Amino acid sequence: MEKLLLSEIASAINAETSHEAEITEICTDTRQLSKGCLFIALKGENFDAHDFVPKAFELGAAACITERKIDGCDCIIVDDCRKALRDIAHFYRNKFNLFLVGVTGSVGKTTTKEMIALALSSKLNTLKTQGNLNNEIGLPKTLFNLTSEHQAAVIEMGMSHFGEISRLTRTASPLSAGVITNIGFSHIENLKSQEGILKAKLEITEGMPENSPLVLNGDDKHLWEVKDKLNRKVYTYSIENSDADFRAENINEHDGITEFTAVYEGKRKDVILSAVGRHNVMNVLAAICIGRIAGIDDDLIINSFAKYQPDALRQNISVKKGQTVITDCYNASPDSMRASLSVLDGMKCSGRKIAVLGDMLEMGEMSEKLHRMVGEMAVKIKPDMIFCYGNDAQYIYDTVKKSGKIILNTIFCRKLRLNSGDFEIPAHLFSIVAALLIKGFSQIISYCISFKQITAVNLSVFRVYNVQI
Repeated sequence: MEKLLLSEIASAINAETSHEAEITEICTDTRQLSKGCLFIALKGENFDAHDFVPKAFELGAAACITERKIDGCDCIIVDDCRKALRDIAHFYRNKFNLFLVGVTGSVGKTTTKEMIALALSSKLNTLKTQGNLNNEIGLPKTLFNLTSEHQAAVIEMGMSHFGEISRLTRTASPLSAGVITNIGFSHIENLKSQEGILKAKLEITEGMPENSPLVLNGDDKHLWEVKDKLNRKVYTYSIENSDADFRAENINEHDGITEFTAVYEGKRKDVILSAVGRHNVMNVLAAICIGRIAGIDDDLIINSFAKYQPDALRQNISVKKGQTVITDCYNASPDSMRASLSVLDGMKCSGRKIAVLGDMLEMGEMSEKLHRMVGEMAVKIKPDMIFCYGNDAQYIYDTVKKSGKIILNTIFCRKLRLNSGDFEIPAHLFSIVAALLIKGFSQIISYCISFKQITAVNLSVFRVYNVQI
């Protein structure tokens, strides 16, 4: 972060300050506080940072923003500290003239962000959202990392309710371009329908000037239907839709690599990506489109994707002791399940293919329907074994069982009890346990099966070599 005057910050949030100071860091956690920073006292469900304001001054904070007076502390008082954080971030972002891209969607945001960052970084000094810091606290923190050396930025935007994308995109505005990866089922419990999810995702346009283009998944029916109704330039990308602006042909997956031909603007460019899955092809197409909008040379864009390294929790492929494991265990949803099963289906192997499918959270009243939908996907893929884990995963199991195609090799589990007693682990480690148990799978039947900890990190797909079951 480059320095700001405290008086500038006060003006940006329509507040007053009794003294002047140079601020080179914005902090919301006293455990990470540095001398001379501005501390903003946020309130959460289980904490209130106002309780730590005296401590912040003791540690050397130059100033504190609060929503109420704190005895013995000279604070800048505002109505809403979260809004103040966003307003300061917006003020700071507008000190820089750069190409800024906002990315949202039901699934694929993080990977698409990474692909876009690779494309832009081939020519431009690019800042990107770290990890999945895509909410109303994480996004401002990302913007505070901007410096005068940056020429571009890729900002991920997540949400679970109406209005959240609106606040995020206004904080990061103006956006040079926006991307919506798809309209799936994530957070449908809050947004009630896919039409509601579409409406929430389209809030990204509120931070986009009229001349900023929007990039949409052309294989998503909801986005395709709305593209001509938007009052701005729209680009589409697709694997299946021949009318899209950016398309992929001749997709070939092998040995952890995907090769395909990108077709756009009258050109044909061969792409090599160090990841598998047709959904990753879609992510690359979005990145190519953004790179072209930014005016970057084709070859620089295309060559950048060879540097891609999958996140440890997102479709990482490893080979150990004769078995290959494809792990996609982050934020399970019908769309991520479909992507993972598609990867499993497309891979060639001499051994058995085993799918481990867990609960999907925040599905609300549609939970049973959507879990059964995953079961139908699994039946079409026909892995050698399906291991269902979690409470609502029973609907996956029931659907597969009723199909009559994989009955004997479909197992439903809730809790694992070993002879030494209950063995409980976080759900994201379930894939590891399952992989270890596969060799002695016959023993599992004698165990009482249940896991108490259910998180969103609960999907894994396995390809297994040389395993006798």
